[in-house]
Amino acid sequence: MFDGIFEAIENWMRDLLTGMVTSNLTTMFTDVNDKTGQIASQVGQTPQGWNGSIFSLIQNLSNSVIIPIAGMIITFVLCYELITMLTEKNNMHEIDTWMFFKYFFKMWVAVWMVSNTFTITMAVFDVGQYVVNAAGGVISSDTAINVETMLDAMET
Repeated sequence: MFDGIFEAIENWMRDLLTGMVTSNLTTMFTDVNDKTGQIASQVGQTPQGWNGSIFSLIQNLSNSVIIPIAGMIITFVLCYELITMLTEKNNMHEIDTWMFFKYFFKMWVAVWMVSNTFTITMAVFDVGQYVVNAAGGVISSDTAINVETMLDAMET
């Protein structure tokens, strides 16, 4: 007699708890799927798309402050290197033309790198954006949690 009552109470409690857990997990899985898509879209933004005013401020600082300071440092280093190169071979008959070609090549590379620093930095951001956008679809589809499958697996 009491077995039927206890079994009914057990079934009622099981159904109540299963319903609460199912509801919580459904909400959680839906939120996880939504957040995954939002994260992929936010991470895949360019600096211009994220905040254009801060991007232009950083670009202006780069052009008006960082590049002149880097130019002065490169000028000091290249002058020091030229003076050292010439004083090593002090009697001038040991100087080879290859030394000057090497020096001018170093100078050209250094000036080119400094003058294109912002462009190179933006290229790194563009490559990162491409990788994130290419992986965004894969991440969203592969990490999407199928709510019904998970709930069916839990009930068995």
